[in-house]
Order: sequence, then structure tokens, then C-alpha cells
Amino acid sequence: MIADMRELDADAPRVGPRPTGGAVTVWTLDTTLRRVGGHRVDEAEALLDPSERERAGRLVRAGDRRTYLASHLALRVLLGGYLGRAPREVELVREDCPCCGAPHGRPAVADGAPHFSLSHSEDVAYLAFAGVPVGVDVEGLPSAEAVVDVLPTLHPAETAELTALAPADRPAALARVWARKEACLKATGTGLARGVVEPYVGSAAEPASAPGRLLHDLPAPRGYAAALALLTG
Repeated sequence: MIADMRELDADAPRVGPRPTGGAVTVWTLDTTLRRVGGHRVDEAEALLDPSERERAGRLVRAGDRRTYLASHLALRVLLGGYLGRAPREVELVREDCPCCGAPHGRPAVADGAPHFSLSHSEDVAYLAFAGVPVGVDVEGLPSAEAVVDVLPTLHPAETAELTALAPADRPAALARVWARKEACLKATGTGLARGVVEPYVGSAAEPASAPGRLLHDLPAPRGYAAALALLTG
């Protein structure tokens, strides 16, 4: 699996053909931009659906709200490009949860394709599009305190790997682990409902093989880690 990496900026993008099969396109975004894909971020709410506007309205911090608006504007611009629709005309739904069957599983296009995944951390967003279920995640480096808190929740082998590292090396290694796990869990739609022990993804420079998924690290800015997962069965 080789992802086609692109950057979305202030101008309207040329998205190209809709990804099919195992083909993946990943777009990165600087969420501090005032314009995204040809649209002003401060006017983004007019293009969002009621549930997106409601969630944006719950965000207290101005920076968090701007990041949400910029990344969801980007999602609608790109989906609209693939579907040949205006951003506000893209209908988003929730699939059934694989854990409980309730309609709060993976976000999806009402028509079913393309599959997509969105992640943002601080001022960076990643958006992945594919012909099969896909998960993407980007993570900033955690604090030393966060490393201590998260270590016991991981797969025992991952906990051992991180504990064996020098303290200064643990944040970058945990960011890799967390991005890989989130990408896998987003691809399946389970999220964090079943915890983060499984799947084992490893903390080394290359991810471990994850059953039922193709898992790869993605290029990321300094101070971040990013990963992509595709379902294979």
C-alpha cells in the first residue's frame, strides 16, 4: 500500500478521480489557514450539517473550534470534489457500531463511497480517502506525564518496549504506537470502546503486522507521528 500524499491549501483543489480498491489518497492540512480549499474558515458553518455545527458549538477553546471547522470544511471540500457535489450537499452518516449495533460507528458518505477518515492534532489535520474502509491518525508528542498514564493501557509487549527506552525517547515512541492503534481502530469503526490493548502494533520504527489490516506509518511534521490502516477482510 502506497498512499498518494497531497497538501490542501487555500485554493480549490484538483482532487482527481475517486480512489477505488486499495488505492489511498491522504491530504494534509494546516488548520490555521484562513481559507481552506477556496472557502473562508470563518464562514465554514454555513457548509456544515446540523450535527457538525452542534459539535463545533460545544468546543470552548477558540483554537479547538477553529481546528474543527477547518478540518471539517476540508473534508466536505474534498468529498465534494470526489462526488461532483458542492461541499454543503455532501450527506454524512454514521455506520452501525460493530460493538453494539447502534448508529455511532464509522462516519461515512450516505452513498457509501469513497470511504474516508479524518484526524487532527493541534494545527495539523490528515484526511484519507480509499475504496475500502480506511483509518488515519496524527498525534503530537505526548508529555512525560501522559506517557506514564497511558503505558499500563497498552498491549503488554508495547508497555515493555516503551519502558525499556530512555525516558527522553518514550514520547516519540508512544506517539507512533498511538497513531497506529487509532488508525486501526478507526478503520474497523470500534474506536476506543474495547480499549487499546489490541491490536499489537509495536513501537519500533516500522509497525508490526496487524491482522486484517494493512498498516503503515505516514510522513509527519517534526513533533508528530501519523499512521494509515486499510481493512483487508
